Amino acid sequence: MGKTHFTTRKIALAAIIGATYAALTIGLAPISYGPVQFRVSEVLCILPYFLPCTAWGLFAGCAAANLIGGGVLDIVFGSLATFVAALLTAHIGKRKHTIANSLMGCLPPVLLNAVIVGAVVTAVFTVEGETINPFTHWGLYAATAASVGLGEAAVLYALGFPLMRWLPRQKFFQKVLAKYTES
Repeated sequence: MGKTHFTTRKIALAAIIGATYAALTIGLAPISYGPVQFRVSEVLCILPYFLPCTAWGLFAGCAAANLIGGGVLDIVFGSLATFVAALLTAHIGKRKHTIANSLMGCLPPVLLNAVIVGAVVTAVFTVEGETINPFTHWGLYAATAASVGLGEAAVLYALGFPLMRWLPRQKFFQKVLAKYTES
C-alpha cells in the first residue's frame, strides 16, 4: 500500500467536506435522523472514490452532526460506519473508474449504515420503558436496518452515482483532482 501524504491542502479539503456534511445534516435535521432517514449529506460519501483524504472530513462531519442530533452510540458507531465506508469507497476508487466500479463505490456507505446505524437506531428504541436490544429483537432490527439502508441507497444511487459519472467530466473537478492527487 502506498504512502499517504497529508498536506495542508488535503487537511483543509477534509475540513471543508466535514463542515459541509455537518451543515447539510443539521440543516436538514427533520429528514437526517431517526429510523427513517434521508441524509442528503451522505452524497458526499462519493468523494473518497476520487479524493481519499476526504474520508477524514466525512468522519469528523458525521461526528459533529451526531453530536447535535444523535446520541452517544450514534456519535461513536455512526461516525465509525461513515469512516470505514469512506475508506472502502476510496479503496474501490483506486481501480479504473468504470460504471461497475462507480456502482460498487456507492455500496459501502449503504451496507455499513444499514447494518451499524440500523443497530444503533434499534438500540435507542424503548418499548414499555425498556430499551430494545438489536441482537435479541431481530425483526425490529431488520426493519430498522432496511429503512436506514433504503434511505442511504436512495441518496447514494439516485444522487451520488450520477455525480460520480458527471464530476470527472467537469473542468473544475479535473482541476481539483489535479491539485489533490499530486504527491
